[in-house]
Amino acid sequence: MRRRRALLPWVLLAPALTVIGLLLLFPLGRIVWLSFREYELRNLVSGESDFIGFANYAALLTDPYLWRIAMVNTVVFAAVAVFTTIVVGTLVALLLATLRPVPRVIVVSCVMVAWAMPAVSGTYVWIWIFDVDNGVVAQALTSLGLLDPSGYNWFADRLFFYAVVTLNIVHGGFPFVAVTVLAGLLTVPKELHEAARIDGAGAWKRFWHVTFPVLRPVFAVVTVLSTIWDFKVFAQIYLMPGGDVGGSRMLNLGVWSYVRSFGHNDYGLGAAIAVLLTLLLLVITVFYLRALFREDGIG
Repeated sequence: MRRRRALLPWVLLAPALTVIGLLLLFPLGRIVWLSFREYELRNLVSGESDFIGFANYAALLTDPYLWRIAMVNTVVFAAVAVFTTIVVGTLVALLLATLRPVPRVIVVSCVMVAWAMPAVSGTYVWIWIFDVDNGVVAQALTSLGLLDPSGYNWFADRLFFYAVVTLNIVHGGFPFVAVTVLAGLLTVPKELHEAARIDGAGAWKRFWHVTFPVLRPVFAVVTVLSTIWDFKVFAQIYLMPGGDVGGSRMLNLGVWSYVRSFGHNDYGLGAAIAVLLTLLLLVITVFYLRALFREDGIG
């Protein structure tokens, strides 16, 4: 009887674990397998490949493009995007918490439109906004005399390119943070804020010393999820003008993996880049969670 009770949870989880294994673990294992083989266009046609060990990883780790362009673009962009998304989402959540129920529902419904917008559609909207000739930004700056009538190609400059991508990511990601943080804010006892207000604490001190400790698990979840999403951003970069060029200074690890695989028909090296990105995400996520649990006295 005890053995049956111990096996019952695994029996109930078996269908879900099977689906996860087929949809997640098998493709991941396939990518790892490809990263150890020489798999180019001729191998794709013949169906045969040669085992070359860590040669793809050696070529990747000794490629200056990885350290000077792709890794910098991935890490710096993700850090800025995650920080900005959480700050904007938290500010919106604090605003929503002050509204009455009916206005709050209306504002949340409007905010969720950005969350519901597909990444492709949202990207083309931002491309139109920053269009060289007919973009809203170009026309506004030209009318103010701040920009030459010939326009300026925002997507040709690495800094401005990622500034536009960051705006795109924050616009699409802050609603999730706002709604999640709002749900946490509604659970904070009002007595804590009232006591802090009586003690003379201002708005910032009340947030940092009262609200934030209570919502620490919520911020942990949105930070980890935002980090994972922003590290593997693809469509928002690939669809931007100049974001799909093999030798471009605009590629991050995700887009570079795609370009190497399907643009240069070097599937082995492309798989190695994908494995490196996965390992980088795992390290960052584990490090952040361990630091969080250490502060909470867990583990």
